[in-house]
Amino acid sequence: MASQDWFDKDFYATLGVSKDVDDAELKKTYRKLARKYHPDSNPGDAAAEAKFKEISEAYSVLSDKEQRTEYDQIRAMGSGARFTAGGQDAGGFEDVFSMFGQGRGGGTRFQTSSGNFEDIFSMFNQPGGFGEPTGGYRGYGGPHRGADVTAHTTLDFVTAVKGETITLAGEDGKPFKVKIPAGVSNGQKVRLRGRGRPSPDGGEHGDIVVTVTVRQHPIFTRDGLNLRVTVPVTFTEAALGATIEVPTLGGDPVRLRVAPGTPSGRVLRVKGRGVETKKGTGDLLAEVQVAVPSHLDDNAREALERFADLEPKENPRADLMAKAQTAR
Repeated sequence: MASQDWFDKDFYATLGVSKDVDDAELKKTYRKLARKYHPDSNPGDAAAEAKFKEISEAYSVLSDKEQRTEYDQIRAMGSGARFTAGGQDAGGFEDVFSMFGQGRGGGTRFQTSSGNFEDIFSMFNQPGGFGEPTGGYRGYGGPHRGADVTAHTTLDFVTAVKGETITLAGEDGKPFKVKIPAGVSNGQKVRLRGRGRPSPDGGEHGDIVVTVTVRQHPIFTRDGLNLRVTVPVTFTEAALGATIEVPTLGGDPVRLRVAPGTPSGRVLRVKGRGVETKKGTGDLLAEVQVAVPSHLDDNAREALERFADLEPKENPRADLMAKAQTAR
């Protein structure tokens, strides 16, 4: 590939690395950029495809020890050197080849009429002079990763919370196992690395990406690692206080103390009875909801009427009304 490009293009700047970058960092940077600008990730985006070609070309030179050495030596001569051809006075080659012990004459041949640059460019390890590097997208860059394969699965709420190994059918119809981690949430993706499609040019396999849908539970909901449940209590339990039972997910119920005067919406916490994952364990949050009886017999109605005569004559909406009137 040794050509005028090696004078005009700064491959280090193209990849955003320093000139003393080591092989590992170079490879890491290239893979990150390749994933970002790969045509498969940017269908129909001509600018992304052009950028992908640039970074692939830069990596193909800098990742090859010999080509990188030659590139650094040529770039060190400055941008004033040029490849030219035509006529007997084909000037400009002395500057390039003198450092390799190649004068304008010697045994070096170039023939513009037939495009025969083999002898000139063979020292750059590029037979034919203008052949594209092998491997990668349309001949640019090194091997590329195979495509990812997508899959979907629907889990019940308990399975998603507890975690489980399930079996799915692959593209070829063959079954494969997926370990669902405890605490997976609705819409989360589980990635099986190296289980996707093979690379077309000897690179890494792609992944299988499984999107998880979680069915709703009839009483429990997720709040991060916490589980939420709404617990009805009677008016007298909320007013006088009581000890009640609260269900847990897949376990025995727990007993909670409702303090006297507990209003609707108050949350009672049960430590450690939420979602258990490697990152931690959540709690069970029981939200109290005061249940108003829809039917009263005569005795109950009379009792409540006597209570209404005895209860404090405070308007529970007084503060609400005052704030509404003073709000700007």
